[in-house]
Amino acid sequence: MTESNIDAANPEDLNESHAAAVDPGARIEFLEQELVRVEAEKQDLLRLAQSRQAEFENFRRRSERERQDTVDMAAAETVKTLLPIFDDFERAIAIETTDSNYAKGVMLIHNRMQEVLQKMGLEAINTTGQIFDPNLHHGIDMVETDEAEDQSILAEFQKGYHFRNKLLRPAMVRVAVKK
Repeated sequence: MTESNIDAANPEDLNESHAAAVDPGARIEFLEQELVRVEAEKQDLLRLAQSRQAEFENFRRRSERERQDTVDMAAAETVKTLLPIFDDFERAIAIETTDSNYAKGVMLIHNRMQEVLQKMGLEAINTTGQIFDPNLHHGIDMVETDEAEDQSILAEFQKGYHFRNKLLRPAMVRVAVKK
C-alpha cells in the first residue's frame, strides 16, 4: 500500500503508520477541527433530542386533555339525559299525597340520585335573589313591577345546572322589569 492509499483509505492508518512522517502542528490543527465538528454535531443531536422530547411531552399532554374532554362530554350527555327524570322527581315531591310512605320513598330516590349527580360534578345554578344573566338564565317571562329590582329574577320555572364548571342547562326564569 502506498502512502496516498493509506491516507485515503482510513484516517486511523494516518495516526498509527505515519505518525512520524506527519507534521505534529498539522495533526493538532486537524484534530482540533475534528473536535469542533464533533462538538457541533453533538450539540445538534442534543437539540434534536430535546426538541423531540418536548414534542412528545406536548403530544402526551394534548392526548390526555383530549381524552379527558371526551370523558367529560360523554358524562355531560349522560347527565343531560337524566335531568328530565330528576326534574320529574322534584315535581313528584312537590305534590301532596296522603300516603306518607310513598312520599318518603320518592324523596329517598330523589336524594340518592341527587348525591350521585353531585359526585359526578352536577351543580344547581342559584337563581333566588339573583340578577338576570343571559349566560346562565333563560328568561321566558317578563313582569313589569315596581316591587322588585329591574332585571331581578322573580321565579324559577326550571332549574339550571353547571356540570364540571360548564353550563349544562340554563335556568328558565321569570324576570322583573321596571314599568
